[in-house]
Amino acid sequence: MTNTAVGLHIYDLTQSTFMVSLVAWFSLVPMIAAGLYGGAIADRFDRRAVALIASVVAWLSTVSLATVAWGRLETVWVFYVITTVNAVAATIASATRQAITPRLLPVSLLPQAAALNGIAMGFMVTLGPAAAGVLVARVGYEWTYTVDVLLFVFGFLGLWTLPSIQPERTPDGRVMSGLAAVRHGLRYLREAPNTRMSFVVDIIAMTFGQPIVLFPAVGAIVLGGGAVTVGLLTASYAVGSIVSSVFSGRVTGARWQGRAIRAAITSYGLAILGLGVALAVVTLGGWSVRSSDFADVNVWGLVASCGCLAWAGGSDNISAIFRTTILQAAVPDAIRGRIQGIFTVVVSGGPRVGQMFAGSLAAVSVTWLPPLVGGALVVLLVWVAVARVPSFREYDALDPQP
Repeated sequence: MTNTAVGLHIYDLTQSTFMVSLVAWFSLVPMIAAGLYGGAIADRFDRRAVALIASVVAWLSTVSLATVAWGRLETVWVFYVITTVNAVAATIASATRQAITPRLLPVSLLPQAAALNGIAMGFMVTLGPAAAGVLVARVGYEWTYTVDVLLFVFGFLGLWTLPSIQPERTPDGRVMSGLAAVRHGLRYLREAPNTRMSFVVDIIAMTFGQPIVLFPAVGAIVLGGGAVTVGLLTASYAVGSIVSSVFSGRVTGARWQGRAIRAAITSYGLAILGLGVALAVVTLGGWSVRSSDFADVNVWGLVASCGCLAWAGGSDNISAIFRTTILQAAVPDAIRGRIQGIFTVVVSGGPRVGQMFAGSLAAVSVTWLPPLVGGALVVLLVWVAVARVPSFREYDALDPQP
């Protein structure tokens, strides 16, 4: 909710989409550092304490936004600084929470926990922006930030009730910190093919199958409908994620999780390919609508595109359930925080690279080409990558190996 409100606030101050986009770019490098070093911190200190402290910092950044808004102190650089602090704290908190989960549940329940997390994430990206839009329009930025300050308090309650969770030590009893700990985590990945491959297949999917940057153009010059179309396309992906989690009961019991990931990402690539086909049919068939009025939207094209994106969201979520489970079940507790930190970096950075691919290709060609080519590349590259690592293809949930 706050991220959406900040974007709207900066646009109101500057009338520049570019200035809004700088929020993500200013925070990117600090987020990468936070993922790497934050994971090392989670592997050295009480994880409950690390998660609480990081959450307090994130909460204070939201308090700062409310203070700036109420005090009429709005300047663009202030928003960049506060949102960067928030992103850093949230990255550390996220990596630490993921490292905590396997200490609270048996391995057999980790897929179900990941599915519940998928439901939470789905609601976050659908209800959060919608709530921000309504609150900003009705009561202004001051109350929008204040509401989130109050809601944030509930986030502390779950963490506060946890016991102390000290990370386990490596077999040789060494305690590393700083850059040495980060290097140790990266070395571990080189020696852990299944864990490494879970990152590789996600990077492939996000690099070539991330069409969200195209949505404004789709709403403006392909399907029509403007901002409403963009909102429906975005929401469809999240709805697919929620539905797949709600009905994932039988799926989460899959034993051969490497094959399940390959199947899910193949399904994701086909869904993105389907989106490209739908947009191509509308464009090449001469049915494009250049209107921001939703009453003029190409209904067939919108329904087909939303269906493909819901399919993609569900497939991506199933992949995420098993990738998360492999990280939590196969990685030793002593190094789990660092690996979760690297995972957070991949999840945060991958979509940005994907947006660059889609945006650059669309700039020199047509809007429908990036999802068409990207979806095909996702399918092809995932099958090639998995074929090169037989241990990932044969990964057995009953005998998790990194």
